Amino acid sequence: MSASGARSTAQLVEGVVHQDLPSVAQALSLVEDTRPEARSQAVELTAACHALSRGSGHRIGVTGPPGVGKSSLLNRLVQAYRAGGQSVGVLAIDPSSPRSGGALLGDRARMMIDADDPHVFVRSMASGGQLGGLSRAAGAAVDVLSAGYDVVFVETTGVGQSETDVEHVTDSVVLVIQPASGDVLQFIKSGIVEIPDLFVVNKADLGAVASRAVSELKAALRIADRGHDPNAVLSVSAADGAGVDGLVAALRAHREGLQAGGQLLRRRCEKTAQWALRLLERDSWQRRLSDLGGTTAVLARLQAAADAGQSAIEAVSAIAAD
Repeated sequence: MSASGARSTAQLVEGVVHQDLPSVAQALSLVEDTRPEARSQAVELTAACHALSRGSGHRIGVTGPPGVGKSSLLNRLVQAYRAGGQSVGVLAIDPSSPRSGGALLGDRARMMIDADDPHVFVRSMASGGQLGGLSRAAGAAVDVLSAGYDVVFVETTGVGQSETDVEHVTDSVVLVIQPASGDVLQFIKSGIVEIPDLFVVNKADLGAVASRAVSELKAALRIADRGHDPNAVLSVSAADGAGVDGLVAALRAHREGLQAGGQLLRRRCEKTAQWALRLLERDSWQRRLSDLGGTTAVLARLQAAADAGQSAIEAVSAIAAD
């Protein structure tokens, strides 16, 4: 290791595999580093971790609207998997600070993970304002965590119906909703309902209202006819832990089904390609933005166009024609 504390790629990979917390933290910082001089090592690191974890472990996405109890449920899930002897990595995607661009740490602050457990690692990552719910570095971060941990959770920001990127970096997606909130109707109408493998109605401790939400969701899925098994709807309580063991069993069954059917690796390859396309689209836009003079210059042009009475589509069309 150099005097500066920087590790080589090989040292970082070895540290990640052995769940050395400083190595894991440095590896994740590297894949988030946007400086050109860091890119080469970040790519090398991600490639090595991707190769190590390509067909192993379980990657689970947890999404749903704000306030539904995703972080509390995730606490319970981490405890359940640890009780079963499996190591757990958590990537909590938080909203970006409008000032610094960094993670606001709202989700992580609500998580009560045992700080003394060396086999649990939690990392907050800013969403970067991406409407898909995940930052650009999220896919690489999942590869890194998957090389060292048996189960990797990706908890999304909770912005709602636009959070579909999580399917591109995970094997199983859990959509969490709450009773009497209108979530059932909203998500049936939105694109996100096509993403989950399991639907979880949280706050089962509310009793009849929670049971009614489960029945309504099952009925709505049958009506929507989007290929979901009504048995994929579960009721849990993050408050008292009721139903969490059943959710863990359902997640394991889903992963085992993919493995037994030979779909796990194929599905991961397809998702990797989809995520790569998203990255290419974002990179292409960033390069184009740079060619146009950067965000400030483009915003000034758009403001001038708006002041001149142009519509948004007129302004964009004029810039795109340059």
